[in-house]
Amino acid sequence: MKRILITSALPYINGVKHLGNLIGSQLPSDVYARFMRSLGFEVLFICATDEHGTPAELAAIDKNMPVSDFCEEMWGLQKKIADDFYISFDYFGRSSSKQNHELTQHFATKLWENNFIEEVEQKQVYSIDDKRFLPDRYITGTCPACSYDKARGDQCENCTKQLEPTELINPKSTISGSKALETRKTKHLFLKQSLLKDKLEKWIETKKTWPILTKSIAKKWLNTQEGLKDRGITRDLSWGVPIRKYGKIWPGFEEKVFYVWFDAPIAYIAATKEYSDKNKMEDTFWKSWWLTDQGAEPVSYVQFMAKDNIPFHTISFPATIFGSGENWKQVDFIKGFNWLLYEGGKFSTSEKRGIFMDKALDLYPADYWRWWLLSNAPENSDTDFTWESFQSTINKDLADVFGNFISRVSSFSVSKFGNKIPSCQTYGTLEMETIERIEHHYGNLKELMQIIEIRKSCNELRALWVTGNEYLQKAAPWSIFKENPSKAGMIIRFALNLINFYSVVSEPFIPSTCMQIQNNFRFPKVTTFPQRATCFLNSLKDEQEINVPEILFKKITDEERITYQKRFSGIDRDETLL
Repeated sequence: MKRILITSALPYINGVKHLGNLIGSQLPSDVYARFMRSLGFEVLFICATDEHGTPAELAAIDKNMPVSDFCEEMWGLQKKIADDFYISFDYFGRSSSKQNHELTQHFATKLWENNFIEEVEQKQVYSIDDKRFLPDRYITGTCPACSYDKARGDQCENCTKQLEPTELINPKSTISGSKALETRKTKHLFLKQSLLKDKLEKWIETKKTWPILTKSIAKKWLNTQEGLKDRGITRDLSWGVPIRKYGKIWPGFEEKVFYVWFDAPIAYIAATKEYSDKNKMEDTFWKSWWLTDQGAEPVSYVQFMAKDNIPFHTISFPATIFGSGENWKQVDFIKGFNWLLYEGGKFSTSEKRGIFMDKALDLYPADYWRWWLLSNAPENSDTDFTWESFQSTINKDLADVFGNFISRVSSFSVSKFGNKIPSCQTYGTLEMETIERIEHHYGNLKELMQIIEIRKSCNELRALWVTGNEYLQKAAPWSIFKENPSKAGMIIRFALNLINFYSVVSEPFIPSTCMQIQNNFRFPKVTTFPQRATCFLNSLKDEQEINVPEILFKKITDEERITYQKRFSGIDRDETLL
């Protein structure tokens, strides 16, 4: 398929995200989007802020702001941070958009028509002190399954078990901390997922290439002891998508809104329509990506998310789409990620523990963080960020291998041959052997990125850089320059072509650095990867001028490592350090 639709899990609007959120969805989806564009695919890369539900309301209360104003401000901040990390979204929308309101209400209406929604009277937790019903995330307590003492009323973050608020042990109100809670009767809409269980199972079984993490979590939810549960899709909140049917308020649900996890995945579609509307495109554009009966070229749809989001994208959202009876595009591949830990523990905003995306960019360039996170992506198990590992990886991979190669080649070239690229003579045996090794790793890199193996791809890219260093060491142009300047020129020409090649194939991973290299060396702009590296390794022209670049990667010192390790440990609460 030539068209690839990519969505990154929607970041909550309630604050700046930490590095775990970055590697859990936005960053790997970006490197995949960039890579597939460079392979010649037509890519549409969509994301949006998740603005409804409890986190938004609580964060706005904490800031003493109207929730709509808070969300608008945070959307701007989150978009800026994503831009500063060079996340190449085609569009970054908002789940509070008019388009998402309309599409969410449309899906609910279709589900109602097809008998997949029912009104259910149930008992719900009511806070006497807060004088209101408490939606699930307004309640915390101890998980009955794993005894985690900060489980939310909808799901335990520790064991991912789906919960009802009444199941929590020792529950309390998130708003006031009050434990004066009781159950009262209220009415909500439920998505009858149980009626779609067989269809979901058969669909999931067709996904032979899904990662083990994704498929195991999906099957766990399908095959619980009590079976797949019907899911409440409304909440007692004022901020959210109003509950409408056929364009009118749904009787009996005047003071409720749709549950955030019902409307949030629909926002992928809505954000595409936002993009289309904003750019005054015909509706055929967004429909060609999302509706399979539009006669457009087929689309491959890939989602990226952390493991806590997997149940909603493998069960609830597909159930919504199946239940609508319409020809909406279902996901083809879900890339799920485990947790990123921080120095052996969890990131914590309240305890000021860990690196958050805005603070990270105050410390080091975006490419430092991109490279460490991608090369240590938590694909098969949780990954622990440590300052020792960060320092070692940046200093060795980026400074000593990639940066050092560029510096040595360019410095020698300018000092011996001026600002022009040395004239070429036929490459020798060592160059041909190096090309063979380059082709091997380049072929592996392309294959691995197409199946979204992020860490293994980084290993192959690193191997490409290492190959250049090993070639330079063996060729040793500095040793033969006096006796054979022509051969030394050939070696440097080959090495400069390698730098050009590296700046192209490394761009999805470290885009800022690669743009800097291309600008400094005045390399011709290349938007599509070569089929074979061989075609690329003698592409520079004799009239090409080069300059010695500034140091691309300054090493992280021991002093810096120790300082930041202490500053972000959560132990030192001195505000001047933060």
